[in-house]
Amino acid sequence: MQRARVFVVGSEQSAARDAAAIAAGVPSRALMQRAGAAAAAEIALRVPRLLTKGVRVFAGPGNNGGDAWVVARAFAATGVAVTVVEPIPARTPDSVAERELALPVVAAVEHSLNSAAGAALIVDGLLGTGSSGAPRGAIVDAVAAIDEARRHGAYVVALDLPTGVDATSGDSTGAVTADLTLTFGTVKRGHLVARQACGAIVVLDIGLGAYAAANDGAPGIVDEGWVARQLPPISADAHKGTRKKLAIIGGAGGMAGAAVLAARAAIRSGVGMVRLLVAPESLPVVQSAEALALAGTWPADGGALERELVSWADGVVIGPGLGRSAEARVLVDRVLAAWNGPVVLDADALNVFDGDVGALGRASRGRPMLLTPHPVEFARLAKTQVTSVLNCRYDVGRELARETGTTVLLKGLPTVVTAPSGESLVSAAGNPILAAAGSGDVLSGIAGTLLAQITDALTAGTAAAWIHGRAAELVAQGAATARDARARSVVDIALGHPRRTSRVRGATLDDVVAALASAWPNEVHPTRYPVLLELPAVGERQ
Repeated sequence: MQRARVFVVGSEQSAARDAAAIAAGVPSRALMQRAGAAAAAEIALRVPRLLTKGVRVFAGPGNNGGDAWVVARAFAATGVAVTVVEPIPARTPDSVAERELALPVVAAVEHSLNSAAGAALIVDGLLGTGSSGAPRGAIVDAVAAIDEARRHGAYVVALDLPTGVDATSGDSTGAVTADLTLTFGTVKRGHLVARQACGAIVVLDIGLGAYAAANDGAPGIVDEGWVARQLPPISADAHKGTRKKLAIIGGAGGMAGAAVLAARAAIRSGVGMVRLLVAPESLPVVQSAEALALAGTWPADGGALERELVSWADGVVIGPGLGRSAEARVLVDRVLAAWNGPVVLDADALNVFDGDVGALGRASRGRPMLLTPHPVEFARLAKTQVTSVLNCRYDVGRELARETGTTVLLKGLPTVVTAPSGESLVSAAGNPILAAAGSGDVLSGIAGTLLAQITDALTAGTAAAWIHGRAAELVAQGAATARDARARSVVDIALGHPRRTSRVRGATLDDVVAALASAWPNEVHPTRYPVLLELPAVGERQ
């Protein structure tokens, strides 16, 4: 498994990377100049029409303000009318130096926040990674001025983080709402939690080099290229057996749809055969709903288990629509005792172990096992509070993964996948289209297919989460293919539509399942330097 190129860090980890690069001989001011120059070039590429109307650059007192002064000087040098709004004077040595360098060329320096009125383009360089807590003092009024200008049509670009977003926790109380966030070298934990405040997120290389990938436990964030490198090719002489066979166990009475969704997702993910094993009353439903899957009832004895599962399957998914009855727990225990191969436990297959982590660990028996809880299921299983899960989403899976000997996929945006070794990967693909009943069933079908084909649970789970999210992104963009999505983003910029709203309302999981066919990365598109990673805006934004 190849490492990700970009890592997800908190404030202290980010500062440590900067410090390591500086100690190795890269001057701190050089990092600032690279950051500001790269940001200015990216803005000019994305919204050139807005630059013709001038730009307001909000510069804060720290090094984030220094980045802003570099941006201001870069634009002014190319003839753009630049007004710098300075609610608090520069204080750090590097920011003071960049301010002095920019002053002779910028059009004006304003201390009145009224100068934001009527702006077409605003650059937010007030507070960055080093700040914590809600904005205070003059920064509060500056944030209000930026947001008021945005409500009247201004396009807002944040440097590093939108002012007021905590780099570690993602708390965004009193924060700027940005349309585009340009960050440097790494993606911050807070970016992925506060997606609504960040807009589109672009990670730019500023020369941190190997220090960006410091070995301090920071998880890597996966992208299209990483996923493409993990997927096993389907050879020219492939048949249904080599593409693997997946059994899906669930579908209690009244919940057959969950099993059907999982089966459809598995079929769209390239599995060779699917067998649905459901409650007797659900059998006619699944047979009529999904003709491409075999179907049977829950195994009633050892002979049925051997015939329909042990000697047939390459992978097993247990849980979609299983229910939480005593019968469900017995069924899960019997299947896990008889089946020794790769398994995905989802939804009710986790709920039946409510608080009984020891039993779950004994059932894993060292096999490739992927658990896919959402935060409430995780809290129930680990006997903790949901708020604790959400507040510690990047770290909370480590203990459960270690204790159970399984790989834990904590669903959400972002999705964090953690192996028993403690290694974690993050997928930030997805949007609120996936915030609907049945979404987890779709994910389990994708994950079950990949686990059967790859057998490494960390790789399979992370790739599945990314594909699941990418399909939702294609639906939101109204794109028939991933290529269409890339082309459309370029056209939107060229036509002057920098704040196109994605389509969420009206989209369904059927749309997501249909989009799976286009979500698989058949070809890898290298990023455009200095862009290391790009994430789209999420949700229906004002």
